[in-house]
Amino acid sequence: MNPRILVSPVAYNEKIKLKNVIERFLKSTLAGRVDYLIVDDGSTDGTTEMIASYGAAGVKTIKHPVRSGVGVAIRTAIHYARAQGYEILVIMAGNDKDNPNEIPFLLAPLTEEGFDLVQGSRYLNKAGGFGGDMPLYRKFATRLHPLMFSLLTGHRMTDTTNGFRAMRLSMFNNEQIHLDQEWLSTYELEPYILWKTVSLGYKIKEVCVTKIYPPRHLGGYTKMTPLISWWSILKPLFYLKLGIKK
Repeated sequence: MNPRILVSPVAYNEKIKLKNVIERFLKSTLAGRVDYLIVDDGSTDGTTEMIASYGAAGVKTIKHPVRSGVGVAIRTAIHYARAQGYEILVIMAGNDKDNPNEIPFLLAPLTEEGFDLVQGSRYLNKAGGFGGDMPLYRKFATRLHPLMFSLLTGHRMTDTTNGFRAMRLSMFNNEQIHLDQEWLSTYELEPYILWKTVSLGYKIKEVCVTKIYPPRHLGGYTKMTPLISWWSILKPLFYLKLGIKK
């Protein structure tokens, strides 16, 4: 029996790029075969109305009343998927950086090899797995984070900041994974999940994916800020290693 799968982009004020995300998914090989839920993190730019226009095409949505953070948006997707009986959740960017035709690359190790979490990596592609307008500091930071993660966990990974991943939802039955902590509201949740996957002995694998940065004139390439956002991604590594957080 095939597992029930939910694909969930998360987005805040991404009307232009998210429309392309939806269109690309609806043209992909998975359209009509898996369910599709967009978590709208309190958008105010017309994103909400644009998503609603695709309701007849099977696009579901949950909207937060106010912007709460990407961690809260991913948590909403996880809780919804578990409550609705899905077995696998795919998280992807709502800003058109990920290719929906690569979702099967993430799913195969889960459905065929028994892995619990599959992480997309742009750095497994020796020819270069990213393109577009990726700023220099992002290139540095996306190399630094997996290096630190690997050193602190003892499990080598190449791309721990890539939000394109698939997860077996049964992992979250483990009472040692505490998703609803307030400090996991923004960019902390994703490295937290990776850390817990490794430290609790779940099977994790990286697969090669691409990451394309859209042109800045389409609304900018990121909502992250160099210092604040990158501390949000780094601090779970230190908090968990030192036992400051659970």
